[in-house]
Amino acid sequence: MKQCIALIVLVFLSVPGMGQQKTLVSGDIDHGGYGGPELKLTALNGESELLVGGRGGWIIDHTFIIGGGGYGLTTEVPMSDSTLLNFGYGGLALEFIVQSDELIHFTVGTLIGAGGTGLRDRVLDENFTDEFETDPFFVLEPRVTVELNVTDFFRIGAGVSYRYVSGVDKFNLSESELSGISGLIVFKFGAF
Repeated sequence: MKQCIALIVLVFLSVPGMGQQKTLVSGDIDHGGYGGPELKLTALNGESELLVGGRGGWIIDHTFIIGGGGYGLTTEVPMSDSTLLNFGYGGLALEFIVQSDELIHFTVGTLIGAGGTGLRDRVLDENFTDEFETDPFFVLEPRVTVELNVTDFFRIGAGVSYRYVSGVDKFNLSESELSGISGLIVFKFGAF
């Protein structure tokens, strides 16, 4: 039995090309990563609001980023005399960096994910449960940013994005009231 196994192993090892893996990308590839906060000034329900969040990811060959991000509403959006709107979203972030080593360069990317809206009382009840109903939604947010390489490990950028929201059906909100353009400020810390 041992001789049979040895013979099979020798046959497989002698087949040309065996053991040489074929890949989509070959050669040396530089890897890095980053994380950092982001600020977004946007319109929600017809009012200017501030979203705060963060983004991070794996940087492949100084050109492509695969990561994630998430954002939440920090300002109060009144929905009635007694309720305020909660709003947040996050998901998979993909980004392409153009000429990463230049002092000033730009990126193009998108976030694909999910989020939710909710209503909460203006004053917490005695059980500290302030959110009493939620409405999940799908979000797609393409963006373009211009970045400045401040140091080897820090970049700052500014840009615009457009948030497409789909699947909203509660709180008398429409998809167009939650979709919209955002101006953003980006801080990135990492190995680029």
